[in-house]
Amino acid sequence: MRRDKMNYYLDIAEKVAERGTCIRRNWGAIIVNHDEIVSTGYVGAPRGRKNCCDLNYCTREKLKIPRGERYELCRSVHAEQNAIISARRKDMIGATLFLVGIDYASGKYVKGARPCALCKRMIINAGIQQVIIRDTKDQYTIVDVSEFVEKDETLEGVLGY
Repeated sequence: MRRDKMNYYLDIAEKVAERGTCIRRNWGAIIVNHDEIVSTGYVGAPRGRKNCCDLNYCTREKLKIPRGERYELCRSVHAEQNAIISARRKDMIGATLFLVGIDYASGKYVKGARPCALCKRMIINAGIQQVIIRDTKDQYTIVDVSEFVEKDETLEGVLGY
């Protein structure tokens, strides 16, 4: 049976996540516009810096920082960020970002996955229209980026995701 298009793109994003270098959670992102892949991104340290998998530790893990908080202490550039900086803005306007998160220790999908506050801001400014996030191998959540604009958690000091 032929795979539906949403899961087809999520499968590709999941494959991209395999390149991730985080020892906490790996993410894969692809940006698709007019049924063409514009760019991909995965979690990893900036070019030239050592990855957490090379150092064998995660600063945020060592400090027991909860999910969704204190990303300034993370060595990595997020998958969404890498996908966005690898694309031209005119190719992202009206696009869809497909996102898959995998917990490193368990190999399971990250439950309740959402972009962090910084990634949300970048997604908004990139002109991306919606984000589709894998929940299970066949189920996903569709988020309209206008929700990121309307529900600005930075005004309320909400941490995490």
